[in-house]
Amino acid sequence: MEKKRVLLIDDKEVFCRLVKMNLEATGKYEVRTETSGSIAAEAAKQFRPDIIFLDIIMPDINGNEVARQIKADEQLKDIPLVYLTAVVSEDKVDYNQSISGQESYLAKPVKIKKLIECIEKMTGI
Repeated sequence: MEKKRVLLIDDKEVFCRLVKMNLEATGKYEVRTETSGSIAAEAAKQFRPDIIFLDIIMPDINGNEVARQIKADEQLKDIPLVYLTAVVSEDKVDYNQSISGQESYLAKPVKIKKLIECIEKMTGI
């Protein structure tokens, strides 16, 4: 079975390392992390992920702008994108719902089990 490719864009390096380690430990995923929103679209072009997890609040460029860049690119526009954010609470929004009408959301802190459920649902595993 080919591993699903997951791109995680979040400015918190420790969070990125933990998610990468836990997802890759399952043997089902190849994970690339980026801590800078300004290079996220280029990283997505290079990595060609099956799904993108994106933080909203980042210091260099906010997640909404990163999402706009990704969705404006012909090569990237159809990749499922899920916001990971502390802006909303888990009881309010999850990946089955959308605030903006287009993107899905997961509330931080997020459990690896919830990330895996989201990956499987969004990528059709």
